Amino acid sequence: MPEPQPGARPADGSTPGAEPDRDPAAADEPTSPPVPSDQPEPSAQPEKPDQPAPSAQPEPPTRPEKPDPPAPSDQSAAAATAEAPAPRWSGSAPVPPPLPRRPAWGESAEPTPPPPVGSPEHQTPVDPWAGVDTGGWDLPSAELPPLPPTVPYPTPPATRQWSGPPAGSVGSHPVSPAAAPRPPQATGPRIPTRPMPPPAPPPVVPKQRRGRRSATPPVAPPPGWQAPKGYVPVPVRRRRRWPWVLLLTLACCCGCPAYYGFPISAQYPVQAALPAQVDDLSLRQDNRSAETAQQLENEVRKEHWLAEDTFAGVYSTSNGKQVTVFGGTGFRLNPESDADAEISRLTERYTLDAPESVDTGVRGRHERCAVGRSAGDEVVVCTSVDYGSIATGVFTRLSVADSAALLATLRAQIVQPKG
Repeated sequence: MPEPQPGARPADGSTPGAEPDRDPAAADEPTSPPVPSDQPEPSAQPEKPDQPAPSAQPEPPTRPEKPDPPAPSDQSAAAATAEAPAPRWSGSAPVPPPLPRRPAWGESAEPTPPPPVGSPEHQTPVDPWAGVDTGGWDLPSAELPPLPPTVPYPTPPATRQWSGPPAGSVGSHPVSPAAAPRPPQATGPRIPTRPMPPPAPPPVVPKQRRGRRSATPPVAPPPGWQAPKGYVPVPVRRRRRWPWVLLLTLACCCGCPAYYGFPISAQYPVQAALPAQVDDLSLRQDNRSAETAQQLENEVRKEHWLAEDTFAGVYSTSNGKQVTVFGGTGFRLNPESDADAEISRLTERYTLDAPESVDTGVRGRHERCAVGRSAGDEVVVCTSVDYGSIATGVFTRLSVADSAALLATLRAQIVQPKG
């Protein structure tokens, strides 16, 4: 605070050192009470739990100092002393109250008052059966028969009151006999006991890969062990190895086609040519035989229009036996059905009896033979069909077995593999 300079006059114009005259009446009047500050007391403000201590708050900026007023009188000093101290700055502004919440969409601006709850003690009771005719409930039922009377329970027999145990049984509990004295044992030098070895650790089983079997045999049961009643030992199923499955798959995929494909590859494709001599049979070249052979070849071409080649010829022996053979070459899917169809086609011409099957001994080749008549003579007609050709023969003065054997010989000489 700056000190007054010598010779300076006070601000009110009075001379220094002179006390102003005051009215005694004004001095006796009580001083006006101090005006309360607009800022609340620090104790009245709510403190936040996380608010740091006032010492940690930054200090307010200093205000510029004003020149000191003239020294007041004793009464003014006493009045200033009686004023309350200025409130300390708390470092935070007062928090304004929150704004009213805006109503949501569709919500009423005014809250819905709860419904008034009436006191049940002051309400008038209501009879649920008021106005209902209940007079017929006491009438006896005319539909159901009356119930039989209830059988009373039997009277339990009278029991005597327990009067306690008899007098002679008190203290008559059985007493165990005294133990026999043990014979004295001979005392002598004690033999030191041998220390027991530590238990052996369990054997460590090495880890094995999945699918591999252990080289050690399975653990046998202890001696004297007996299976429980009803136990049936089940043999352990051996694990199949994948090579066997692979071989089986290859056999199924390759073996089946080979089994069915070998006869086809051996019997097709083929070519046909009539030889001039087959054993004791000679090919006839006369006009009549040539006309018969041409007619049979045309019929074969007409019936088997998918045939690649056709053949027909008439053979005879020196003793008067005659054999007529005809047929064709080409691939066939079902030789067995073709053999039945060929023998059925010739049934009307040669008046054939029921055909019979003949075993050829060749896989994929089927043969049928039947007995008939031609120009008043008995004949045997046989037909042989495989995947690559068909051959039919008409035989005179021969049995069925001989005719089938002779047809196999002729077929082997006429039909040959191509290539």
